[in-house]
Amino acid sequence: MFRKDFAWGVASSAYQVEGRDRDDGAGEMIWDRFIREHGTSDGYDASVSADHIHRYKEDFRLMKELGIRAYRFSVSWARLIPDGTGPVNQKAVDLYRNMLTEMKENGIEPYLTLYHWELPQALQDRGGWLNEETIAAFGKYAKIVAENFSDLCRYFFTLNEPQCFIGLGYLSGTHAPGKKLSVKDVFQIAHNALKAHGTAVIALREHARQNIYIGYAPTCGVAYPASDQPEDIEAARQYYFDFHEALDNWTWNVSWFSDPVILGNYPSEGLEIFADYLPEIKQGDMELICQPIDFLGQNIYNGYPVAACETGPVRLKRPMGAPKTASGWPVTPESLYWGPKFLYERYHLPIYITENGMSCHDLISPDGKVHDPNRKDFLDLYLSELQRASDAGIDIRGYFLWTFLDNFEWDKGYTERFGIVYVDYSTQRRIPKDSAYWYKKVIETNGDCLLINENTL
Repeated sequence: MFRKDFAWGVASSAYQVEGRDRDDGAGEMIWDRFIREHGTSDGYDASVSADHIHRYKEDFRLMKELGIRAYRFSVSWARLIPDGTGPVNQKAVDLYRNMLTEMKENGIEPYLTLYHWELPQALQDRGGWLNEETIAAFGKYAKIVAENFSDLCRYFFTLNEPQCFIGLGYLSGTHAPGKKLSVKDVFQIAHNALKAHGTAVIALREHARQNIYIGYAPTCGVAYPASDQPEDIEAARQYYFDFHEALDNWTWNVSWFSDPVILGNYPSEGLEIFADYLPEIKQGDMELICQPIDFLGQNIYNGYPVAACETGPVRLKRPMGAPKTASGWPVTPESLYWGPKFLYERYHLPIYITENGMSCHDLISPDGKVHDPNRKDFLDLYLSELQRASDAGIDIRGYFLWTFLDNFEWDKGYTERFGIVYVDYSTQRRIPKDSAYWYKKVIETNGDCLLINENTL
């Protein structure tokens, strides 16, 4: 079963839900520029999105009604410090303090993410994450966050999904800032981002106004064994942390982004494979990156089967006709067992699942409700596997469902609906979906109502 103090929550990011106000004082962010230049799948931007900056009181009351106990959200760096390094936007300080106060008054524990891809455009104009000055700027940002919000918030995450914002933003160019840099430059960016993580951890602890807890939230698909045979389990474990992606897609890796943060070194296999592309690793860099953290967050949506063979671990095709979400992502519940298991065995840190969920083809039915049985079934299957990991002794501290409100999905615009609450964007009306009421029951029973427990009766 899940621990009694399990953090049942939902997750979001600032840019995806907040929207803007002409007088909000926020600076331009890399996604503002990227969308103007490249557009989105449906041609819409995030200027309104779910209008959370004006409706957060309503949203937190709704969270309370639905039993949500924890909320992982991000502060927008570009909103708080418009040019990334200069004066602080007091309107942003007031906004986030008001949000935190409302969360607390509604019995919701805040989990604050420093960076969910909201890089100020002014910093990108000076090179962004390729410029080492961004490391110090991120440390200053973390200091300001600690000084202004740590009296109301105890839990912090530094970086969200470095694999994504580095690989998609600077290697493939499909996400903001839309750059297609050399492999060598992208390795430098990854190293800078990890140094920024360490710098932020130091700043948070030094300037916190109470005892705080700090984590990190990377991602990646999970290698899970094709069978329960020991050789397949070992093959999946090895494959999960090894290096298999092509150079033009190299960032989709677990160990390169987590070993330095937790173990203090880059994996030896990666150092050998990537020798021609590595940045200069200066004295003190690894000590800076490997600042003590309290827990590991991991965003897990799906995985892929791996089997043992004579030549080593082999990634298998998914079965013909394997289920997919509305966004085309595979449905693989076992990833929420094997991912935490392998991560805990390697890193020995408490684990939060910081994102998990699915996009559905949601619509308002004639009865005025939103029925999403696929999402409920998806979550039941995945959470049952997470309970199985907890039952096996893995230290699982919490689960953050992605996401609470339907929102802006980056380059996809509003073509995907991940929320358990439907947003009618023309009116901003919120309609809890069937899955929201189901999740409320899960929280109330601490998971007792999950399928895994029904099957043991």
